Amino acid sequence: MQPIYVEDDAPASGLNEANDDRGSIQPGERTILIVENDLAFAKVLLEAARRQGFKGLVSATAAVAISLIKEYMPTIVTLDIFLPDMPGWRILNRLKADLSTRHIPICIVSTDDSRDRALSSGAIGFITKPVASTEVVDRAIAQLADYVARPRKRVCLAMSPGGDLDAVQSRFAEEAIDIVATTDTTEICDMLRNDAIDCLVVESGASDLQPADLIEAVEQRVLARQLPIVVYGSGGGDALSRWRRRDGTFALREARSLERLMDAVYFSLHRSIGELSEGERQAIEDLHHDNRVLEGKKALIVDDDMRNIFALSTVLHDHGMEIISANNGHEAIRLVQEDPSIDIVLMDIMMPEMDGMTTMREIRKLEQRKDLPIIAVTAKAMKGDREKCIDAGAWDYLSKPVDTIHLLGVLKSWLHR
Repeated sequence: MQPIYVEDDAPASGLNEANDDRGSIQPGERTILIVENDLAFAKVLLEAARRQGFKGLVSATAAVAISLIKEYMPTIVTLDIFLPDMPGWRILNRLKADLSTRHIPICIVSTDDSRDRALSSGAIGFITKPVASTEVVDRAIAQLADYVARPRKRVCLAMSPGGDLDAVQSRFAEEAIDIVATTDTTEICDMLRNDAIDCLVVESGASDLQPADLIEAVEQRVLARQLPIVVYGSGGGDALSRWRRRDGTFALREARSLERLMDAVYFSLHRSIGELSEGERQAIEDLHHDNRVLEGKKALIVDDDMRNIFALSTVLHDHGMEIISANNGHEAIRLVQEDPSIDIVLMDIMMPEMDGMTTMREIRKLEQRKDLPIIAVTAKAMKGDREKCIDAGAWDYLSKPVDTIHLLGVLKSWLHR
């Protein structure tokens, strides 16, 4: 199977202004990726991470960060929202929509008005800027380090006896997850005060537990992590609305089926699907191999070879996408300028007159399309190509011949909203 990402020895970015550890990282070492627009603060985070035994990577841009993630698969990511090339929300959504990267804990480092959105989008926690002191940073990184170091996580199930509770307990028993089943409010609050719960499942109608009951206990939790709560049940509308009133305190998710519940808990625990048993992994993959996210989206395919346009168009049409095409860079720029409904661009790199690199640079100069996802596609898998494409404005990279499954995965990751 042809890989999407060209494996080469070139670093994802030629610049290493923070003097990070990318040249000395060995397989299996704990690593942290610091995506931070402020170089001085990035160095503070880097030193704090090193004190916790991490090797560090630093990127000031989202595009280079994505490339570093593919190359190094870091243990943890800290993510600034205000980045020069695209908002940090884009990288958070991209990683959390991809089954191969969604398990990576991402801690948002930003102003406090971003907290609600960060937690609801899958961030493990939040560090508020401006940070009061280096001690605050040290505590936050230490708490994140402790979380990823613990091999077993604990889930509290506030669910009715029998039925679904028995099924959930049985399935979690094989997944190195400790379960506490209780609907007693006092017991749940005591566990929260002792930081003994990594995720709370609340079944609609199964408990008198209210958001207000947990506020005091949750406020005593560790700085950089928030409590993930999964509200479960087909009739949980009222319960969900109650919990949403405290959405800035909890990382809230909803599940209306047993499979969605399992998926939401694995997501909240940052559990890699590669670590799950074969049955659970297959169940999660089946749940996510749904191409409806592509339906109705418009893709611009830019390639000077009509055979390539036809091949890609056929695949994407079959998945409900609308396709327009351009056979040169000038035409691509015109279409992007004139058609605001274009959702994503597949850009061939090797074209006559104006090549894909130049075309991407020109598109990135258009103020209104700076956040348009562009996927570079090239048959010339040369050392350093990935870096050059990212520097030119690509958000992702595919090599020819394009594997259909990988193509659809990349498109879904960027088009997931």
